[in-house]
Amino acid sequence: MEIGIATFITDEGIRPDVLAAAAEERGFSSLHIAEHSHIPVSRESPYPGGGDLPRVYYRTLDPFVALTAAAGATSNLRLGTGVALLQQRDVIHTAKEVASLDLVSRGRFDFGVGVGWNREEMRNHGTDPRTRGALVDEQLAALKEIWTKDEAEFHGKHVDFDPIFAWPKPVQKPHPPIYIGGAGEKAMERIAKYGDGWLPHAHTPPEDLLKARQWLTDQGRTGLKFSAFGATPEVDALRRLESGSVDEATIFLPTEPEAATLERLDQYAKVAESFRKGQQA
Repeated sequence: MEIGIATFITDEGIRPDVLAAAAEERGFSSLHIAEHSHIPVSRESPYPGGGDLPRVYYRTLDPFVALTAAAGATSNLRLGTGVALLQQRDVIHTAKEVASLDLVSRGRFDFGVGVGWNREEMRNHGTDPRTRGALVDEQLAALKEIWTKDEAEFHGKHVDFDPIFAWPKPVQKPHPPIYIGGAGEKAMERIAKYGDGWLPHAHTPPEDLLKARQWLTDQGRTGLKFSAFGATPEVDALRRLESGSVDEATIFLPTEPEAATLERLDQYAKVAESFRKGQQA
């Protein structure tokens, strides 16, 4: 099982290029960053984690800009969105952003997507929360058309466009791997139909991870990658995820200034090394 980093990149924390270079230097497999375009002042949607919404949600950098900076500072680190809020994005612009990032990173981008939880945020983008799942399904299908065809077109209920030219095409073929977040029946169906991997939350019990793996296998989807998002920096926690057939666990990194972040990465690297030694024993 590989070990990466998951975090929020903000204007108050370490720069994305500095963080990415430090993560690669310490042997982490990937850097996954969160997205929120804005936070509505009304705050009607309750924070899924409970309590007040953490400050980092208000201050996130655009993930494609941040990951482009990260790409320029690294050579091997995989770069991912965890997750991009696809239902709030124009699908044609998103296709170009993903393909462009995959190009400048030389094929190191993992496209993590989800349907989101902040209903007023998506409403501000013109998205009806009640139909966001159906919208995301069509967007994923449309993205694949744009990435894989010279003349792409799509005609659905929520996404509709006549034949278009759109370059660049992604470096990874047929396209960057699509990791889908969420849990429950609808999320599993979306993964089975459109996904190359799953982004389960790291607190998901191993038995639930194994059940999901078996269900996907029963649907004919073998070999999908599981990347557990937001693990705690503890060897036992990583071992539990490994027992659930997880391919990668991303340890959650608090958003802090550069010096504090580098110190914390050193601590996490020691945890990762202890975990690897346990695998070899």
